[in-house]
Amino acid sequence: MDPQLIIEKYQNAIIQIATATGTGTGFYVKEYDLIVTNDHVVADNAEVTIAGKTFEKALSRVWYTDRKHDLAFLEAPKNIELPEVRLGSYESLKDGDTVVAIGHPFGLNYTATQGVISKVDRIREGLKFIQIDAAINPGNSGGPLVNLNGEVIGVNSFIIRGGDNLGFALPVLYLREALQLYQPNRGQASTRCFSCGYLVTSNNIDSGKYCPSCGTEVSLPEVPEKEAEPVGAAKTIEDILRELGKDVRLAREGINTWSVREGSARIKITYNAENFFIAGDAYLCQMPADPANIKPLYQYLLQENYRTRGLVLSCAKQNIVLSRIIYDLDMNKENGAAAFRDLFREADHYDDYLKKEFGCTERLEEA
Repeated sequence: MDPQLIIEKYQNAIIQIATATGTGTGFYVKEYDLIVTNDHVVADNAEVTIAGKTFEKALSRVWYTDRKHDLAFLEAPKNIELPEVRLGSYESLKDGDTVVAIGHPFGLNYTATQGVISKVDRIREGLKFIQIDAAINPGNSGGPLVNLNGEVIGVNSFIIRGGDNLGFALPVLYLREALQLYQPNRGQASTRCFSCGYLVTSNNIDSGKYCPSCGTEVSLPEVPEKEAEPVGAAKTIEDILRELGKDVRLAREGINTWSVREGSARIKITYNAENFFIAGDAYLCQMPADPANIKPLYQYLLQENYRTRGLVLSCAKQNIVLSRIIYDLDMNKENGAAAFRDLFREADHYDDYLKKEFGCTERLEEA
């Protein structure tokens, strides 16, 4: 199968995953109606944020974790038709086979890289891994490694930092085994004991924290009664978002990064802890298609920057952006809520106005 056809086939099955501490990739396995990813992507969270090309951001329950094999299974979104992707055969793989790795490295959605299998059975910590030279990077974790038949043959898991395209994927044989192990226990919080391999569930866990088979201390992906909250400026930002009616769990996009929608505008909020400032960037529409409208648009933007207080309109490549910067020591919940409420309101206003008055075009956005 042509790599382009593989990418087209997989795009709707690839899932973006975000927590308060990072981002990663997952993929939907229709046979088991589960999203597969790495355990280190979910990072001890019992709920994560997921998004795909055919559905908006949503919360997803983590049902299964496996520290030894670095696997996690998530609940699939309801009432959404996702494509079927087949699991391949590890035994048929050979060194030199062409493979495609698909994921979201560095937040670049639906990136695919092609390479070959350098070694089918590289042994690390007692497990076989598929060593590949296809470039995988932070954000690729949990994505599928696919052969030219369009079958999943591994789960992209880690790289050796400083190496030249030294990537490793967990073979599909381990994934298939884990899926079959969990299947009879669907809907139960489960973890596979990293010591003996026993499936520990909420029904058989010993004293709430021990494997009933070998006594190793384990942790189930249970939703806590009270969610752990961030501290400092990050906590203030989340308090502000709640004040403005936003769901902070859906807004989180990694460490000190949040993204929300207000009308037709998307607002990205980041906290730069090194330089002590919070930036709110509202991505509006794009430059007008008619060149005759560009000069009047520039004049309008400059005039508005004299009028607005604390808000700045700018052009970033083809995008028109409305921004506000606040130093963390100057911001509290009250004045921060007022500042961001103003940003949200004006972003929605400017997005509609610029399209109507200057023929600005809808912003191209990756799903």
